[in-house]
Amino acid sequence: MKREHVAAVVLAAGKGTRMESSVHKQYMELEGKPLIYYALKTFEESEVEKVILVTGKGEMDYCQKEIVEKYRFSKVTAVVEGGIERYHSVFAGLKAAKGCEYVLIHDGARPCVTRQIIERSIDGAIEYGACVAGMPVKDTIKIADEQGYSSVTPDRSKLWLIQTPQSFEYKLVYDAYEKLLSDEKYQKGITDDAMVVESMTDHKVKLILGDYGNIKVTTPEDMEIAEIMLRRSHNIHTI
Repeated sequence: MKREHVAAVVLAAGKGTRMESSVHKQYMELEGKPLIYYALKTFEESEVEKVILVTGKGEMDYCQKEIVEKYRFSKVTAVVEGGIERYHSVFAGLKAAKGCEYVLIHDGARPCVTRQIIERSIDGAIEYGACVAGMPVKDTIKIADEQGYSSVTPDRSKLWLIQTPQSFEYKLVYDAYEKLLSDEKYQKGITDDAMVVESMTDHKVKLILGDYGNIKVTTPEDMEIAEIMLRRSHNIHTI
């Protein structure tokens, strides 16, 4: 497949309140480097042409100097400030990625993303127009009622654990976000990019394989798991 004009928006604007740390999780050290380093390094070595790094308020200069320049991430063409909610940050990144044909949106708190996942995401965006990385769930899932009792047990064979990157034709996802931000009534309950496209357009989103190791670092325990995953991967051994 032709792979041209592909951009990645990497989100590093979250505060990470569940990490119980005064340092935002994306800058916490993991194997001697800030957590955000690992996702950026993998995109740097991938077939993505350019990367937009979205930071928290007042963190643009720090990220430019202490991450982009320090580690020589040449594909990071812009560092932009995010917004209050995740969807504000994504849209800021999308605006900075203007000119690409396809865009991969990735949470910087997922340091164990691999080049293989990125390649599958690019292929999926080209073939389907919209796709998200994920894995079939391993556990039985229960839906609770308002009193906390088990109400429904969904068919596990149809359930996926959704990850990032979430990848799209640029115009499709840009227009979907533009519509989302045009009226607050659209914004309630939005949790990921696929949901934006599903809610704001009639375009279906394809599920593609991610990796069980592609975890999101949310709690202190996740840092320990991510460290193990990185040590098993080339991300550590090729530094």
